[in-house]
Amino acid sequence: MRGVLLAALLFAAVAPAGGAEYAEVRTDQAITFPRDYGSHPTFRTEWWYVTGWLTTASGEPLGFQITFFRTKPDIEPDNPSAFAPRQLLIAHCAISDPKRGRLWQDQRIRRAGLGLADAVEDDTHVWIDDWTLQRQNGVYTTHIAAEGFALELNLADTQAPMLNGRSGVSRKGPSPQSNSYYYSVPHMKVSGSIARNGTPTTVTGEAWFDHEWSSDYLDDQSSGWDWIGINLADGSALMAFRMRGLDGGTRWAGGSLRSPDGTLQTLDPAQVSFAAQRQWQSPRTGTRYPVEWKVSVGSRQFELEPLMDDQENDTRLSTGAIYWEGAVRAYEHGQQDGIGYLELTGYGERLHLR
Repeated sequence: MRGVLLAALLFAAVAPAGGAEYAEVRTDQAITFPRDYGSHPTFRTEWWYVTGWLTTASGEPLGFQITFFRTKPDIEPDNPSAFAPRQLLIAHCAISDPKRGRLWQDQRIRRAGLGLADAVEDDTHVWIDDWTLQRQNGVYTTHIAAEGFALELNLADTQAPMLNGRSGVSRKGPSPQSNSYYYSVPHMKVSGSIARNGTPTTVTGEAWFDHEWSSDYLDDQSSGWDWIGINLADGSALMAFRMRGLDGGTRWAGGSLRSPDGTLQTLDPAQVSFAAQRQWQSPRTGTRYPVEWKVSVGSRQFELEPLMDDQENDTRLSTGAIYWEGAVRAYEHGQQDGIGYLELTGYGERLHLR
């Protein structure tokens, strides 16, 4: 699932509503590779999302997030203007740095076209200016030169893609129409370098990759979501989410738990629960986020603790959203059993994806 995608808030600012047609997620059409590594421009919203943990040459633990969004604005398809924003590209990036105590973060947004920003359809290759994410021969490369920091990373597959939901169709609400296409690639091996304030260092680590696309992601009775992607120590992988209703309670939930041998358990709403344990209040926005959790999936229960509390991401210049996205450790039976990321949306105000 992923991503704090308030790109639809941009539509009103960029162009008036015009009756664009959007493709629908079909339960009889499964994800297939390599085609579905690429872009799906007939759907309203799509994202390629990388989160993970890094260790520097000196032993520092860091988290990182790199996200590229593609969205199709609601404009007339026969609009003749060369400046009509037929596709928008948005990117967010962040480093969770405990020594700094808050995120290094940056963002970009561009109309697709003219070679400045685009997402190709035959494989993963998406870029905005010199920010890039590209897949070749099972290895993703990314280049981000942001304000005050930079990332040059290689992310190599160690496992096959994990199809979430039913053959990659992930339900997001009570209505059968609230679906997305969604797959993850857990336990990616990371190598490369980062720089902070111009000082480079080599890094290694482990990452989680998500690719998701939909035209009807968040229904009008949902306020936001909580999501986790956890690389477990034995090679297992856990993705779980809940969509919150307008009352703050669980409206829908789901997930995937894959064992080291590849056996996949698809988690239904009754098998997933999120229970908040501790809150943190942002000194900038005043928003309170539950940053520690107990997450139950089937018969297993995990406790999540953040690498640091202040992992609030302010992306109002690109998507209009403020959300919490950060590195977490996962504990089971009191022992650390994994590392991953937690995403919390819709806590300051309700998300609107239309």
